[in-house]
Amino acid sequence: MSDEKALREEICDVGRLLYGRGYTVGSAGNISARLDDGWLITPTDACLGRLVPEQIAKVNLAGEWICGDKPSKTLALHRQVYDRNPEVGGVVHTHSTHLVALTLAGVWQQDNILPPLTPYQVMKVGPIPLINYERPGSPKVADQVALLANSVRGVMLERLGPVIWESSVAKACYALEELEETARLWLMTDPKPSPLDPGALEDLRQAFAAKW
Repeated sequence: MSDEKALREEICDVGRLLYGRGYTVGSAGNISARLDDGWLITPTDACLGRLVPEQIAKVNLAGEWICGDKPSKTLALHRQVYDRNPEVGGVVHTHSTHLVALTLAGVWQQDNILPPLTPYQVMKVGPIPLINYERPGSPKVADQVALLANSVRGVMLERLGPVIWESSVAKACYALEELEETARLWLMTDPKPSPLDPGALEDLRQAFAAKW
Protein backbone atom coordinates (compact mmCIF):
# COMPACT_ATOMS: atom_id res chain seq x y z
CA MET A 1 0.00 0.00 0.00
CA SER A 2 1.32 3.46 -0.87
CA ASP A 3 1.73 5.74 2.14
CA GLU A 4 -0.12 8.90 1.13
CA LYS A 5 1.22 10.99 4.00
CA ALA A 6 4.83 10.03 3.23
CA LEU A 7 4.33 10.74 -0.48
CA ARG A 8 2.89 14.18 0.24
CA GLU A 9 5.97 14.96 2.33
CA GLU A 10 8.31 13.58 -0.33
CA ILE A 11 6.73 15.80 -2.98
CA CYS A 12 7.24 18.83 -0.74
CA ASP A 13 10.86 17.86 0.01
CA VAL A 14 11.69 17.39 -3.67
CA GLY A 15 9.94 20.63 -4.58
CA ARG A 16 12.04 22.57 -2.07
CA LEU A 17 15.22 20.92 -3.36
CA LEU A 18 14.49 21.75 -7.01
CA TYR A 19 13.43 25.30 -6.17
CA GLY A 20 16.51 25.82 -3.99
CA ARG A 21 18.79 24.71 -6.81
CA GLY A 22 17.13 27.15 -9.20
CA TYR A 23 15.69 24.42 -11.43
CA THR A 24 12.29 26.09 -11.21
CA VAL A 25 11.18 29.62 -10.38
CA GLY A 26 7.93 31.32 -9.45
CA SER A 27 5.01 28.94 -9.88
CA ALA A 28 6.55 26.90 -12.69
CA GLY A 29 6.86 23.12 -12.69
CA ASN A 30 4.92 20.25 -11.16
CA ILE A 31 5.41 16.93 -9.36
CA SER A 32 3.15 13.89 -9.07
CA ALA A 33 3.16 10.48 -7.37
CA ARG A 34 1.21 7.27 -7.85
CA LEU A 35 -1.21 6.07 -5.16
CA ASP A 36 -3.08 2.77 -4.98
CA ASP A 37 -6.35 4.66 -5.49
CA GLY A 38 -5.19 7.48 -7.77
CA TRP A 39 -2.47 10.13 -7.82
CA LEU A 40 -1.09 13.09 -5.96
CA ILE A 41 -0.06 16.15 -7.98
CA THR A 42 1.06 19.64 -7.10
CA PRO A 43 -1.63 22.33 -7.40
CA THR A 44 -1.94 24.63 -10.37
CA ASP A 45 0.20 27.78 -10.09
CA ALA A 46 1.91 26.48 -6.92
CA CYS A 47 5.50 27.39 -6.06
CA LEU A 48 7.48 24.15 -5.69
CA GLY A 49 9.61 25.78 -3.01
CA ARG A 50 6.61 26.50 -0.77
CA LEU A 51 4.47 23.39 -0.99
CA VAL A 52 2.33 22.29 1.97
CA PRO A 53 1.52 18.55 2.24
CA GLU A 54 -2.21 19.08 2.86
CA GLN A 55 -2.54 21.31 -0.21
CA ILE A 56 -1.20 18.70 -2.65
CA ALA A 57 -4.10 17.70 -4.91
CA LYS A 58 -5.44 14.14 -4.86
CA VAL A 59 -7.10 12.68 -7.94
CA ASN A 60 -8.83 9.30 -8.08
CA LEU A 61 -8.35 6.64 -10.77
CA ALA A 62 -11.15 8.20 -12.82
CA GLY A 63 -9.27 11.52 -12.87
CA GLU A 64 -11.70 13.21 -10.47
CA TRP A 65 -10.34 15.83 -8.07
CA ILE A 66 -10.85 14.50 -4.52
CA CYS A 67 -9.10 16.91 -2.15
CA GLY A 68 -6.35 19.47 -1.79
CA ASP A 69 -5.95 22.50 -4.03
CA LYS A 70 -6.87 22.45 -7.75
CA PRO A 71 -4.60 20.00 -9.66
CA SER A 72 -1.96 21.17 -12.13
CA LYS A 73 -3.12 21.59 -15.72
CA THR A 74 -0.49 19.00 -16.74
CA LEU A 75 -2.41 16.18 -15.02
CA ALA A 76 -3.36 14.61 -18.37
CA LEU A 77 0.31 14.35 -19.34
CA HIS A 78 1.25 12.70 -16.04
CA ARG A 79 -1.65 10.24 -16.32
CA GLN A 80 -0.50 9.10 -19.76
CA VAL A 81 2.81 8.01 -18.21
CA TYR A 82 1.20 6.25 -15.23
CA ASP A 83 -1.46 4.55 -17.33
CA ARG A 84 1.10 3.07 -19.72
CA ASN A 85 4.05 2.31 -17.48
CA PRO A 86 3.20 0.46 -14.26
CA GLU A 87 6.79 0.80 -13.04
CA VAL A 88 6.50 4.59 -12.71
CA GLY A 89 5.89 5.93 -9.20
CA GLY A 90 6.74 9.59 -9.69
CA VAL A 91 6.88 12.27 -12.40
CA VAL A 92 8.76 15.58 -12.14
CA HIS A 93 8.55 18.57 -14.53
CA THR A 94 10.65 21.72 -14.22
CA HIS A 95 11.72 24.67 -16.37
CA SER A 96 15.43 24.02 -15.79
CA THR A 97 17.53 26.84 -17.26
CA HIS A 98 20.23 24.92 -19.12
CA LEU A 99 17.84 22.39 -20.60
CA VAL A 100 15.51 25.12 -21.86
CA ALA A 101 18.54 27.00 -23.20
CA LEU A 102 19.57 23.85 -25.04
CA THR A 103 16.27 23.79 -26.93
CA LEU A 104 16.79 27.44 -27.90
CA ALA A 105 20.37 26.85 -29.06
CA GLY A 106 19.58 23.58 -30.78
CA VAL A 107 19.53 20.04 -29.40
CA TRP A 108 21.92 17.29 -30.47
CA GLN A 109 19.25 15.16 -32.12
CA GLN A 110 15.45 15.18 -32.20
CA ASP A 111 15.27 11.72 -30.61
CA ASN A 112 18.07 12.43 -28.13
CA ILE A 113 18.70 15.98 -26.97
CA LEU A 114 22.24 15.30 -25.68
CA PRO A 115 25.01 12.93 -26.76
CA PRO A 116 26.25 10.36 -24.23
CA LEU A 117 28.80 12.48 -22.38
CA THR A 118 29.14 11.05 -18.87
CA PRO A 119 28.65 7.56 -17.43
CA TYR A 120 26.01 8.68 -14.95
CA GLN A 121 24.01 10.39 -17.69
CA VAL A 122 24.00 7.09 -19.57
CA MET A 123 23.25 5.00 -16.45
CA LYS A 124 20.70 7.19 -14.68
CA VAL A 125 18.97 9.08 -17.50
CA GLY A 126 19.41 7.53 -20.93
CA PRO A 127 18.20 9.03 -24.22
CA ILE A 128 15.72 11.91 -23.90
CA PRO A 129 13.73 12.91 -27.02
CA LEU A 130 12.55 16.42 -27.87
CA ILE A 131 8.86 17.21 -28.20
CA ASN A 132 8.35 20.26 -30.39
CA TYR A 133 6.72 23.31 -28.85
CA GLU A 134 3.08 23.21 -27.86
CA ARG A 135 1.39 25.49 -25.34
CA PRO A 136 1.54 24.45 -21.66
CA GLY A 137 -1.10 21.83 -20.92
CA SER A 138 -1.71 20.99 -24.57
CA PRO A 139 -3.33 17.55 -25.04
CA LYS A 140 -1.07 17.10 -28.09
CA VAL A 141 1.91 16.79 -25.74
CA ALA A 142 0.15 14.19 -23.60
CA ASP A 143 -0.61 12.14 -26.73
CA GLN A 144 3.08 12.17 -27.76
CA VAL A 145 4.24 11.27 -24.26
CA ALA A 146 1.86 8.30 -24.27
CA LEU A 147 3.84 6.78 -27.15
CA LEU A 148 7.13 7.14 -25.27
CA ALA A 149 6.19 6.25 -21.69
CA ASN A 150 7.68 2.74 -21.85
CA SER A 151 10.77 3.41 -23.98
CA VAL A 152 12.50 6.34 -22.22
CA ARG A 153 12.76 7.92 -18.75
CA GLY A 154 11.46 11.28 -19.89
CA VAL A 155 11.04 13.88 -22.59
CA MET A 156 12.16 17.44 -23.18
CA LEU A 157 9.43 19.95 -24.00
CA GLU A 158 10.81 22.61 -26.33
CA ARG A 159 11.01 26.02 -24.60
CA LEU A 160 9.34 24.60 -21.47
CA GLY A 161 11.51 22.00 -19.76
CA PRO A 162 12.02 18.34 -18.94
CA VAL A 163 9.40 15.83 -17.83
CA ILE A 164 11.12 12.90 -16.11
CA TRP A 165 9.56 9.72 -14.68
CA GLU A 166 10.99 7.03 -12.45
CA SER A 167 10.00 4.46 -9.82
CA SER A 168 9.73 7.23 -7.20
CA VAL A 169 9.53 11.00 -6.99
CA ALA A 170 13.03 11.15 -5.50
CA LYS A 171 14.55 9.03 -8.28
CA ALA A 172 12.83 11.15 -10.94
CA CYS A 173 14.36 14.21 -9.27
CA TYR A 174 17.83 12.66 -9.29
CA ALA A 175 17.57 11.82 -12.99
CA LEU A 176 16.37 15.34 -13.78
CA GLU A 177 19.29 16.84 -11.87
CA GLU A 178 21.74 14.64 -13.78
CA LEU A 179 20.17 15.68 -17.09
CA GLU A 180 20.28 19.39 -16.22
CA GLU A 181 23.95 19.21 -15.22
CA THR A 182 24.79 17.36 -18.44
CA ALA A 183 23.09 20.12 -20.45
CA ARG A 184 25.13 22.69 -18.53
CA LEU A 185 28.36 20.84 -19.35
CA TRP A 186 27.42 20.63 -23.02
CA LEU A 187 26.55 24.32 -23.29
CA MET A 188 29.68 25.53 -21.45
CA THR A 189 32.24 23.53 -23.47
CA ASP A 190 33.76 24.82 -26.72
CA PRO A 191 34.72 22.93 -28.78
CA LYS A 192 32.07 20.35 -27.97
CA PRO A 193 33.40 17.12 -26.42
CA SER A 194 33.17 13.81 -28.24
CA PRO A 195 30.48 11.37 -27.06
CA LEU A 196 31.46 8.24 -25.18
CA ASP A 197 32.61 5.67 -27.73
CA PRO A 198 30.64 2.49 -28.51
CA GLY A 199 32.98 0.37 -26.39
CA ALA A 200 32.40 2.55 -23.33
CA LEU A 201 28.64 2.44 -23.86
CA GLU A 202 28.67 -1.33 -24.16
CA ASP A 203 30.69 -1.59 -20.95
CA LEU A 204 28.04 0.48 -19.14
CA ARG A 205 25.29 -1.73 -20.55
CA GLN A 206 27.04 -4.87 -19.36
CA ALA A 207 28.04 -3.55 -15.93
CA PHE A 208 24.97 -1.49 -15.00
CA ALA A 209 22.21 -2.51 -17.44
CA ALA A 210 22.34 0.98 -18.90
CA LYS A 211 19.76 1.58 -21.64
CA TRP A 212 21.47 3.50 -24.47
